[in-house]
Amino acid sequence: MKVLVLLGLVAVALAQNSHFEGDKVFRLKPVLDEHVTLIKELADSMEVDFWRPESPQLVTIDIDVDIHVPALYLDMVSTKLHQSDMEHEILIEDLEEAVNRERDSGPTPRAHSYTRYNNWNTVQSWINSIASSNANLISKQVIGNTYEGRPMTILKLGKKSSVAKNAIFLDCGIHAREWISPAFCQWFVKEALSTYGSDAQMTSLLNQMDVYVLPVFNIDGYDYTHKSNRMWRKTRSRKSGSNCVGADPNRNFNAGWCTLGASSNPCSDTFCGYSPESEIEVKNVADFIRRNKAVIKAYLTIHSYSQLLLFPYSYSYSLAAHHSELLKVAEGASSALRSLYGTRYTSGPGATTIYPAAGGSDDWAYDLGVKYSYTFELRDTGRYGFLLPESQIKPTCEETMLAVKYIAAYVQKNLY
Repeated sequence: MKVLVLLGLVAVALAQNSHFEGDKVFRLKPVLDEHVTLIKELADSMEVDFWRPESPQLVTIDIDVDIHVPALYLDMVSTKLHQSDMEHEILIEDLEEAVNRERDSGPTPRAHSYTRYNNWNTVQSWINSIASSNANLISKQVIGNTYEGRPMTILKLGKKSSVAKNAIFLDCGIHAREWISPAFCQWFVKEALSTYGSDAQMTSLLNQMDVYVLPVFNIDGYDYTHKSNRMWRKTRSRKSGSNCVGADPNRNFNAGWCTLGASSNPCSDTFCGYSPESEIEVKNVADFIRRNKAVIKAYLTIHSYSQLLLFPYSYSYSLAAHHSELLKVAEGASSALRSLYGTRYTSGPGATTIYPAAGGSDDWAYDLGVKYSYTFELRDTGRYGFLLPESQIKPTCEETMLAVKYIAAYVQKNLY
């Protein structure tokens, strides 16, 4: 009983305290069934945070497992790992130091910067100012509020037209702690506006199509990562009778909901929610896409980390009806991305390329009829994980722009 009470107190402390002094991030390499069993036992007996895959249920042999271990448990984990002879390494020696080093561009300025991780208030001010200063190419629309009452604003980029134009939908920041993702959406808007008229491809795209950009999907969670807990992932919704906060918005879409790779436990990081679209943020986005599904021809969602370009399906091992074409486009986009800095991406269906995960937005959009539906997992492959330094924002966004523009150009030529 004392152990249970202690674990409960630790869980509460971890949830409230954003300090990670002495915590480490391990990479485990299970090659035996006993290794997989050990990892799941560790998850059951202590408060460890799965970075990749996103829950212990998704651990299998021959995949790298990245876990954040609080300092309190380090001796126990180290002992068990050495006893098991499982190959492992330490990716991050001190998580608190890594959090502090993430902002390696110096003190955070009050003003918006495209090479900084801007907090929500700064992003919101930027949304308002960029829309008002580029009225000929951009407009904004609030599609609803978050659980905590923050407005979800979509930026519509494109040359004004009297007729409805085909469109691409781009969202960032579904998972709160993946800060490089919202940084990319801001970068995309900047690049689209600043290169319109000089870059032939961007000019053609915005003349012929619109791009809907949702700069931060999970705003409440994102705000919480800046103010309270840098490692928070889910939404911030609450339900009476449960002490556990939030659901995983990328398990909350109605696509194989709450089956493979999702948890029905409200305390899990991959909690699927109490029903499809139970999270108001998910419902707001799904409603918008449903209302505009006649014109939305591509859906792009930006995550981190792993350097992957994924497409349906993640909730099933079945291949999508357009598998060959989706793979061809993904490989072309990955090649375009690699051409700048040599960064290598792996392409393929979610379930087999990374792990099964039901309730994802890309699968839902594809099943709705949005043929070109892709998930980006941006830099890196684990050296920094979710704590990619600010000095990598610019190169990451520059190379990702090439991939997004490749997909956009293909969609533009292959409208359906």
